[in-house]
Amino acid sequence: MSAIFVDASADFLLPPLSFRAMRDDDIAAVAFIERDVYVFPWSAGNFRDSLLSGYQCWGCWADDELIGYAIILVSLDEAHLLNFAVSCGCQNQGVGARFLTFVINEARRMCCEMLYLEVRPSNIIGRRLYARFGFHQLGLRRNYYPATTGREDALFLGLNISPQKL
Repeated sequence: MSAIFVDASADFLLPPLSFRAMRDDDIAAVAFIERDVYVFPWSAGNFRDSLLSGYQCWGCWADDELIGYAIILVSLDEAHLLNFAVSCGCQNQGVGARFLTFVINEARRMCCEMLYLEVRPSNIIGRRLYARFGFHQLGLRRNYYPATTGREDALFLGLNISPQKL
């Protein structure tokens, strides 16, 4: 999809955010943010493979600067948020919440009824964000993530995003 969505509800602290499908020439900037945010980052090749595989790959921009990205695998009526990040300098400013709202709305637009994701138990900020949106723990994936010493479990979360029926 090549349409650009601009969030008109921007806070006074940030310029308006825009969201658009990632392109191959965005991968270097995405990989830079990934290395800055995560101790065990995806490689540029992982992002390129996601694009080539047809995953929903979205970027979040403030003015002309890429400040976040989301990688979503859609299968039938389910969406799986595989990777979601906001650059370190833009965290704790509402960007993640605004971007996650966009991601949820895109999944609904694609007729998805559930949105799933994994999050580290140690990722308190991420867990708080997902809880604010109503994600619930559905399971535990043991030894899912690499860690500085051994492995870390993943909380498997889900959110019902199907339209409310009256």
